[in-house]
Amino acid sequence: MFNIIIFGKPGSGKGTQADFLKNKYDLYHISTGDLFRKNITTETKLGLEAKSYLDNGDLVPDSVTIKMLENEVLLNKDVKGYIFDGFPRTLNQAESLDFFLESINHNINATIALDVSEDELISRLLERGKITNRSDDQDVNKIKNRFNEYNNKTSILINFYKNQNKFYSVDGKGSIDDITLRLFNLIDSLI
Repeated sequence: MFNIIIFGKPGSGKGTQADFLKNKYDLYHISTGDLFRKNITTETKLGLEAKSYLDNGDLVPDSVTIKMLENEVLLNKDVKGYIFDGFPRTLNQAESLDFFLESINHNINATIALDVSEDELISRLLERGKITNRSDDQDVNKIKNRFNEYNNKTSILINFYKNQNKFYSVDGKGSIDDITLRLFNLIDSLI
């Protein structure tokens, strides 16, 4: 079993690249955004709980997010591995993920960060905002706020995974195909 975490700032291409990795390595893709939508749409107990926080403009607590993720993993046990996209975002989530995976005799093999400058990301997100009409991709101040959130919370995970010798950074600039090739080369060297 080969398990990967892919992370990077908003607009770095995590979702796009996760799809390529999922297909090439036959991994089960778990995106926390998709997980929230699935649980809310199907009105699971956890989905309704998450919705109550989101409806109030609050962040969904780690306990709810982690339980959703654990359930998704347990429902999809017969896979070659997982690619976690958008999770973990905090040190508490990373520690909880390690603890959970150990409890089912799995572990994270690699954490891969897509490295892209904030100026490039702002351009990408503004362009995406024109296509998708996502309000959070149309306002530079909202974009910078998301970067601040990432820098304050998620970047701490770099040292967490470096200390486990599981952190890798991949240049996220260039064409989608170039970035994909860099990721494939890295993962092929690890398997």
